[in-house]
Parts: sequence; structure tokens; C-alpha cells
Amino acid sequence: MNIIVCAKQVVDISEMKIDNSTNKPILSGLNKKVNEIDKNAVEEAIKIKDANGGKITVLTVGEADAKERMKELLAMGADEGILINPPENMDYAMLTNILAGAIRKIDGFDLIICGEASTDMFSGQVGPRIAGILDLPQITYAQKITVEKDKINAERNLGDMVVTMESPYPVLVSVTKEINEPRLPSLMQILSSASKPIQDWTIESLDVIVESKVKTIDLQGVSTDRKNIIYKDDSEDNIQKLVDNLAKDGVLR
Repeated sequence: MNIIVCAKQVVDISEMKIDNSTNKPILSGLNKKVNEIDKNAVEEAIKIKDANGGKITVLTVGEADAKERMKELLAMGADEGILINPPENMDYAMLTNILAGAIRKIDGFDLIICGEASTDMFSGQVGPRIAGILDLPQITYAQKITVEKDKINAERNLGDMVVTMESPYPVLVSVTKEINEPRLPSLMQILSSASKPIQDWTIESLDVIVESKVKTIDLQGVSTDRKNIIYKDDSEDNIQKLVDNLAKDGVLR
């Protein structure tokens, strides 16, 4: 079972602050990490490989420092990484064309696994776009995967029901965070990951057309001004005032 996992390096949004003078997010100097749901995708790939054999390739479009984050995924159990340097002002059309071009170049794959979305943008576009470009069947938002010899079964939670879908190979599956708990690599796994290969590919080496479809005009933070109304005790009078004010602001209906 040859598996490709698409992973992304993201900024740690918990550290993000807003510049009060411009109302713009401060992105410089933020720590970077592997997108959390992509770790779930790698964990699921490792489980499938452990049961069926094969190889796991992690594919990332990112700056050179993304190699450090990719090493975390190699330490978990992936076999190799491929890093593609991104173009300027990359949008999802450009990103998914690059990823699809790299997947074509890898060839011979059975399964592509993506996280359902990235924690920085959470658009959920990458998996479905790649499947569309490569004309592959896709199963999105999988919370459980069962691999068989000639097909894959996946359960999707639709809120009031769980739907089980199946597909032959090759297929793309996007997974949710609920599918598993990513493992923490041991010290020996971290040390041994240093010998695993990470290839650098250029966009020019891929048979793709990179053309932007979306132009970002502006980026601003959401105002979080507080009213600073404090109720000092839980008397019935204060509770009623709180309820009335919340209703007035549209929080309660």
C-alpha cells in the first residue's frame, strides 16, 4: 500500500495578536508547527502501513524551514518527505495544482490522505480540489477507515447519521480529527528520522500551470472590544440584568 499524505506547515494561531493601530494580524515571529489534523492523516497512514505494508510519502508545499516540521512526521513513521518551494501569493488553485502535479510525478500510489482542513484557514478545499484535478474518487470527512485488498471503506459522521462509503483504489480520503490520536515519537524514532530522505522539488520540475485565481485585497482582525460590564455578585437582580443585556446584544433570543 503506497500512501501519500499531504501536510501543511501553519503558524500557531494561539499566539497571534492584532496590531491595535492598524487592526491587522501580526504574523511575523510566530512559531510554526505541523497542521494538527495532518498529524491525524499521518497517524492513519501509519496504521494502514503497519497492517498492510507499503510506504508513506509526506508531501508539503512550503518554505525551507518546513523541513523541520516534516521531520516530526518522519519520526512518527512516514518513510520520506518531498518539499516544494511555494510561489509568491499562493492561493488554493495554485497550491492544489502543485500538489496534484507532484502526485502525478510520484505515480504508483494507492491512497492519498489529507486532513479535512488546516487550522489557519480551515477552508476544506485541498482534498476535494486535488481529487478533482486528478479525476480520482474521494471520500471526505472520514472518521474511520477500513482497508481491504481491493477497496477502502470509510465512515462519515453527518450529525444525525453515520454513512459508510467504499471506493476502489486509487482514492483520496480526507480525515477528521476524531479518527485517531496521533502518536508521540520516541527518542529513538526522532534520532532515526534524521536518516530518512527529504527531497527538494521545484515547481519547474512538475508539469503544472501555476496561475493565481484569487487576489487578497486586505487582511484585518476582528474587533474584540469589551464593554467591561462587571456584575459583582449572583443576586437575582444582577442575573436578570445580565440576561437582559445579552438579549439586547443579540446573544440570547
